[in-house]
Amino acid sequence: MWGGTALRDLYGFDIPSDHTGEAWVASGHPNGPTWIKNGRFKGKTLVEVWRQHPELFQNAHGVRPFPLLVKILDAHENLSVQVHPGNAYAAKHAHELGKTESWYILAAKPDAEIYFGHHAQTRAEFSQMLEQRDWERLLRKVPVKAGDFFYVPAGTLHALGAGVVALEIQQSSDTTYRVYDFDRIDQTTGFHRKLDLLDAKAVTQVPFAPVTPKQTTKQIGGATCTTLVQAEYFNVQDYHLDGACTLAPSDSYQIGVVVSGKVTIKSKRDTYSFTPGMSFILLADGSDCMVTGTGEFVLATPGPAAK
Repeated sequence: MWGGTALRDLYGFDIPSDHTGEAWVASGHPNGPTWIKNGRFKGKTLVEVWRQHPELFQNAHGVRPFPLLVKILDAHENLSVQVHPGNAYAAKHAHELGKTESWYILAAKPDAEIYFGHHAQTRAEFSQMLEQRDWERLLRKVPVKAGDFFYVPAGTLHALGAGVVALEIQQSSDTTYRVYDFDRIDQTTGFHRKLDLLDAKAVTQVPFAPVTPKQTTKQIGGATCTTLVQAEYFNVQDYHLDGACTLAPSDSYQIGVVVSGKVTIKSKRDTYSFTPGMSFILLADGSDCMVTGTGEFVLATPGPAAK
């Protein structure tokens, strides 16, 4: 309903239609598990490897769900304004994880914006604005450009605006409570899509208090590495590479997505090259990797609450 063709135009994905909104590029969620394209686990899903080889992920028992989900989103039109629950509410009402997420803006048209938070100061005021559909007073709009980063904790009212392409790193959850859909008609049903106002009232943070992560930058060989966020469920780093850098062994696996250019990764086993939109996982096997090329890639690792 809100997607376009950017996933094909920018990243070469074979999309099912000209209204495609999401590519799940690293997923262990049952609604869209990622298939592995090469290497020793070629042909398996990420879920299979996660369960069969927990030692490669420092996942001692291999029984809990893969905790992170990484997507590329194409907001050709406004996404629905929505909110996600935290772990406790999601476990009780949806039987899955909560959904704290983050956005790294990959592309944005001039004057593009997102909906991020709200202006209500009390729960009574929030409920009144919802019931009256007073979206102009309620919703908080923020202009965006490529390279911006937003941390979106569970309970945050939010939506990507039209003309934005974003990398989304989140807890592995597909639970969404829709608040406002811009009065659109779903062409498949002929009706407006269902809103989830009761759940939204229960889980939305009031008043809104944006979290602005402290970002730090360091040089690692030929790469400039910026830590975008270190949070309870995930850590995110952005690498601008011109030459070569060594990624030291980590106590956790790392999920990578190439944003621009061409990046080649050489491990103790294999060498692979990646272009924009391609994803990879560096396993927690105690070895380092050499990364060469010119481009940008993002690495995500599970935070302490997701390990």
